Amino acid sequence: MGHHSRRDSVAGNPPSSSSSSAFSPSDHHHHHHHTSHGYDLSWPFSKLDNLDREDIRETAYEVFFTACRSSPGFGGKNALTFYSSDHADGGAGGLGTVAARANGVGMAPTSRMKRALGLKALKRSPTRRSLSGGIGGGGSNPSSPSAAHGSASPRFGFTVPAARTRRPLTSAEIMRQQMRVTEQSDNRLRKTLMRSLVGQLGRRAETIILPLELLRHLKPSEFNDAHEYHLWQKRQIKILEAGLIDHPSIPLEKSNTFVMRLREIIRASESKPIDTGKNSETLRALCNSVVSLSWRTPNGAPAEVCHWADGFPLNLHLYLALLQSIFDIKEETMVLDEVDELLELMKKTWSTLGITKQFHNLCFTWVLFYQYVSTGQTESDLLCAAFAMLADVGNDAKRPDRDPNYLKFLSSVLASMQSWSEKRLLNYHEYFNKGIVGLMENLLPLALSATKILDEDVTATVLAEQEREEPTVDVDHAGNRVDYYIRSSTRNAFTKMIEQGNFSSMNVLDEEEATEALLQVAKETKDLAVKEKETFSPILKRWHPIAAGVASVTLHQCYGALLKQYLAGMSTLTSDTIGVLQRAGKLEKILVQMVVEDSVDCEDGGKAIVREMVPYEVDSVIYHLLQKWIEERLEAVKECLDRAKENETWNPKSKTDPYAQSGVELMKVAKETVDDFFEIPIGISDDLVQNLAERLEAIFQDYTTFVASCGTKQSYVPQLPPLTRCNRDSKFIKLWKRATPTCSVPIEGIQQSATNEGHHPRPSTSRGTQRLYIRLNTLHYLLSHLHSLDKILSLSPRIVPSSTRNQLRSSSRRQLGTSSAYFDLARLSIQTAAQHVSEVAAYRLIFQDSNSVFYDCLYVDDVANARIRPALRLLKQNLTLMGAILTDRAQALAIKEVMKASFEAYLMVLLAGGSCRVFCRSDHEMIEEDFDSLKRVFATCGEGLIAEDVVEREAETVEGVVALMGQSTEQLMEDFSILACEASGIGVVGAGHKLPMPPTTGRWNRADPNTILRVLCYRNDRAANLFLKRTFQLAKRR
Repeated sequence: MGHHSRRDSVAGNPPSSSSSSAFSPSDHHHHHHHTSHGYDLSWPFSKLDNLDREDIRETAYEVFFTACRSSPGFGGKNALTFYSSDHADGGAGGLGTVAARANGVGMAPTSRMKRALGLKALKRSPTRRSLSGGIGGGGSNPSSPSAAHGSASPRFGFTVPAARTRRPLTSAEIMRQQMRVTEQSDNRLRKTLMRSLVGQLGRRAETIILPLELLRHLKPSEFNDAHEYHLWQKRQIKILEAGLIDHPSIPLEKSNTFVMRLREIIRASESKPIDTGKNSETLRALCNSVVSLSWRTPNGAPAEVCHWADGFPLNLHLYLALLQSIFDIKEETMVLDEVDELLELMKKTWSTLGITKQFHNLCFTWVLFYQYVSTGQTESDLLCAAFAMLADVGNDAKRPDRDPNYLKFLSSVLASMQSWSEKRLLNYHEYFNKGIVGLMENLLPLALSATKILDEDVTATVLAEQEREEPTVDVDHAGNRVDYYIRSSTRNAFTKMIEQGNFSSMNVLDEEEATEALLQVAKETKDLAVKEKETFSPILKRWHPIAAGVASVTLHQCYGALLKQYLAGMSTLTSDTIGVLQRAGKLEKILVQMVVEDSVDCEDGGKAIVREMVPYEVDSVIYHLLQKWIEERLEAVKECLDRAKENETWNPKSKTDPYAQSGVELMKVAKETVDDFFEIPIGISDDLVQNLAERLEAIFQDYTTFVASCGTKQSYVPQLPPLTRCNRDSKFIKLWKRATPTCSVPIEGIQQSATNEGHHPRPSTSRGTQRLYIRLNTLHYLLSHLHSLDKILSLSPRIVPSSTRNQLRSSSRRQLGTSSAYFDLARLSIQTAAQHVSEVAAYRLIFQDSNSVFYDCLYVDDVANARIRPALRLLKQNLTLMGAILTDRAQALAIKEVMKASFEAYLMVLLAGGSCRVFCRSDHEMIEEDFDSLKRVFATCGEGLIAEDVVEREAETVEGVVALMGQSTEQLMEDFSILACEASGIGVVGAGHKLPMPPTTGRWNRADPNTILRVLCYRNDRAANLFLKRTFQLAKRR
């Protein structure tokens, strides 16, 4: 037989294709044009055990041919008219063509159904399905006498003249070719029907038990070999088993004897063919069982039709195999132009298969949809046709007389279509790229229609009985399925973007990599939003008014979750973190703008959808992270303070840096904190600056308090001796004093000290006093650096005023170019502390370190022989050492305090010098001269460290006391009496009254009665002695 490349040839077996394999659950692995997307379409019609696709297809063709046997081209008498005059007129437009059209041949290429479903016509010529005549051309006419009564071999057939005339194929030939039935099988079927139904041309197909008729009349001799016959016989028996036992249309009793007998025959047929001869007991038993089972009725009434192929789902499998034949076997995405007549012929099988119009619509919808899927989703017309058929299915689903089986399969079919469609719609970013995004426009209405029918017309009971591949997802957005698709697909696209960028393991990456990842994700999220708006939203907007808005909200939520995860892993604020947050803020603005633009026409102006966008609150996050950063950095400064309190020894850091190490470290950490604070790449509010400054200031004040914790000056001042009256000065007393000194420092010690030190004494400044100098230096070091910090905080260009008050304050600072706000309290504390430390250091230097040549030595026993010169020499040495240790800023205050301490010590020598000292009025000149020398030491110290007027002002009190020492005893007594009375408030002392004892205040002054009293106590004068004895009964000195 000749093989032709075009479909016109019917010789041989047609090539297998996916169009034949759509209707068996085991077929999914046999599609030649099957893409991976087709594998996930679930089969909704249940499975048939022991029957494969070939069995179903061949049986379906046999049922079809039997039902159509009286139609033209299937063996009806009219068909013979055509063949008898086939070559009477040699042209294609002659009588033969007219006869052929009259007998069901050469149907119109453009069908009414294809037009209704929007399907394209085949691109071949109207005469494409034609049969060529000629020697070996395979031009057998199955309905001609020679074909019906001749040899069973396909090699022998009716031979047309050598002119090779061409005629259109009949419907029977098209169906045989479409269902890939060989001529040999077709001839056997035709002959069997002619044998078994002789004289019964009008017998209805639904009364024929076709497999039984074929088993009875077809003999092994009509097959090529015994094996081929055995396979054919087993198929017929398996069909009977499926239709009568496994899937009967009328339920069977549990103990039906016919079923038991039929099962025995079926088991026997597995190993070898059963005997189908006329006298075969097996055949007789088979016929008896099959007929009995086929003609049962539910109520026992006489049956009008036999039931061997109308049980579910066998009948649907057979009918689906027939429907599958409408697709061109060479162009699998195309429906034959002859589909109208073919479907009309298929309708003849409904009574045999128990098919109704509702089942036809449902199956036809499935066939169109499955063909679209199994051919790689390349022909959108098939999808549109399936959607168009869903309208009929929807109408059928609303009918009140729905069959339970129909509801069952309706649910399964729609659930399968919905599941497959929604798998793509829930991830449309992946399945529909820019080139094929139009397919989504066709798939979306189909999915929505299937969902609507399922939700509205299929009862909850039926849904519960079905094993849905995916559970129905509850959608919270007013049942808007498209909203659900958008959110799901957008989330999936975002997740895929994360996975492809290896961002999913971001939580274990280091901070730098995590930052780069977040920045990249932000960029890709923006690109995804733009793609959504430009590519998908125009299509989705037909079903959802704010499609782009919903996608933007979803992306906002996805990136927000990632941002939250990132921030949870960040231990502190860095420039990288700021960059991520700022990029997130920009992305948020873009997404919000998309939502606003997309929802401008909404009734609420898009308020509801915008409310779904939980703000990133970038500014707030940055503020809180900044606060956390400040806390962490201040904790480091506090740790520095704590270390200082534990370890500071007040030794200088070095000769060039005479400060405490702790002070240097403290200001270094504070300076780094402030510098790093302004390195953060954001505008920093003045409130934050103020907060940082106040927290630092508190630490500085704490450290200042620690530095100033060095005792008090009073601890170094000698205790005042008791007031006594002085005896008249005599040589005996002088000698006795020298022999038995009562002074606090022995005379020998004084002489020895003077002998050892001579004119060049070494400084007497102790280590403790020098450490006080280091404290003082440290305080001034803090003060100078506070000025620097204040300037940085005040003049930084990154400061953003956070209120009108702060704005005015910040503006004034910038105009003045000075800092006067942030560390005022700390500055005041440091100045107070410096004053205190200077006092303590001065008193320690004078009253402790210089005590041996000053308070304990000066004017002891005799003014003339214990002048101030040795003390001044030592003082100068100590001042020189002080100048060497103290920084320039600290020297003025320190020397001033030494001056004040020296003056205080000098007054104590004169007024509280103890029993070692007595003064005569004649000593006044020497004392005055000595004090002038003491003043000159400070007036000439350094380069104007102390102004002369300052020295004079501080010396006024001492000079007043010195002046008292030059007054007469009588004048002193008179002045004392007046002042004492005034101080006590009694006025003038009358007769019989005593003067009150004035209290010791320690504030020496020439107008102070206690000061004058002390001058009298140390006056070596008889009148003074008697006055003190009479007035206060003061004891004599011992």
